[in-house]
Amino acid sequence: MLNKRSDKFELIRIAESVANEKSIDKELILNSMELAIQKAAKTRYSSDTEIRAIVDRETGSIDLYRVLKITEKPENLNVEISLEDAIKKEANKDLKVGDEIKEILPPIEFGRIATQAAKQVITQRVREAERERQFNEFKDKKDEILSGLVKRLEFGNVIMDLGRTESIIKKEELIPRENIKPGDRIKAYCVDVRREIKGPQIFLSRAHPRFMVKLFHQEVPEIYEGIIEVKSAARDPGSRAKISVFSKDSSLDPVGACVGMRGSRVQAVVNELQGEKIDIVHWNEDTAVYVVNALSPAEIQKVIIDNDSKKIEVILTEENLSKAIGRRGQNVRLASKLLDFEIDILTDKEESEKRQIEFKERTENFVNNLELDETLGQLLVSEGFGTIEDIAQSTPEDISKIDGIDIETAKELNDRSKEYLEKEKKKLRKNLKI
Repeated sequence: MLNKRSDKFELIRIAESVANEKSIDKELILNSMELAIQKAAKTRYSSDTEIRAIVDRETGSIDLYRVLKITEKPENLNVEISLEDAIKKEANKDLKVGDEIKEILPPIEFGRIATQAAKQVITQRVREAERERQFNEFKDKKDEILSGLVKRLEFGNVIMDLGRTESIIKKEELIPRENIKPGDRIKAYCVDVRREIKGPQIFLSRAHPRFMVKLFHQEVPEIYEGIIEVKSAARDPGSRAKISVFSKDSSLDPVGACVGMRGSRVQAVVNELQGEKIDIVHWNEDTAVYVVNALSPAEIQKVIIDNDSKKIEVILTEENLSKAIGRRGQNVRLASKLLDFEIDILTDKEESEKRQIEFKERTENFVNNLELDETLGQLLVSEGFGTIEDIAQSTPEDISKIDGIDIETAKELNDRSKEYLEKEKKKLRKNLKI
């Protein structure tokens, strides 16, 4: 029986024990007990009675009250009381409609069903609190490396024990062909922490580029201290990777610092990544220099950058083509991810052929649509006019600056290009209506 003296102190001991075991606030456990006692007490009294239980935090004694709300015309006497009756009961003339009074209830013995219901309430609240604590503990560990023991393998996924909770490394987030067994201690990058009904779900990865970046944070003090900044990273997990670095101290070589004495620092990362080959690239704010560094050891002749479409054309000799592309296109693919640009690699011969084709197509566009002779069309293309829109958006004065084109011809070119574009717009509108 909960109202016995021994049971009173037992309540406090239970609350302290559960709080310590689950790393949950003792106050939350006692609040859960109060809710459980209230629920159990309702099985003794009417279910629509408003009952409040208060557990003394020092002694563990339980006080039960029936809560009555003061209304002008009480309809349900289990939860309501008139102002007149309330004043009589409490001997308090300051009471008013809307206030609540508490009526002391006698100690009761809880039956088996009531006790079971109370236990369920406490268990549920403790579980909810434990899940919330786990979520709060790990939500700030996102973008960090976590270490734990491999508990089991499920359908190719790795379930990892982090101490107080479990996490998962999905099959596609593992390094290909690595041999992981239950009982192994491994590291992984925390990609996400989600609050779900069954508790927090912690998703880890060993294939994510940030896993490599965080490993360099651990191995290179200059990165950890912020002297060297990691600008970007790209990986083909288990095969090859690229990481670009920049030093805020001009006297410090960022690539050399990341490699370490006799390659010790980079080798530690390589070992953790199951032998993945890592290219450390010197970052540069000049995109042309940066792409040359990223495609090393290939020697680049020319770089053409289109920032609007995020495309780069790299021109090199036939001898350097295979070096730039890499095995199965790996080198250029990783460089493209590193720069966040689409990289198109051409030999000098292919580039020359491409320019000739472009020159011919643009000339034909001007000749056919603006009714020009071929010489004038070629002249416009050679002066940098690639489209009819370019001519329409230029002023006659600008066009007349080209040798061989007077102001009258320039005006005519500008007018014709505008007329052509207007016709194309009308055609488009007509087609859309159809």
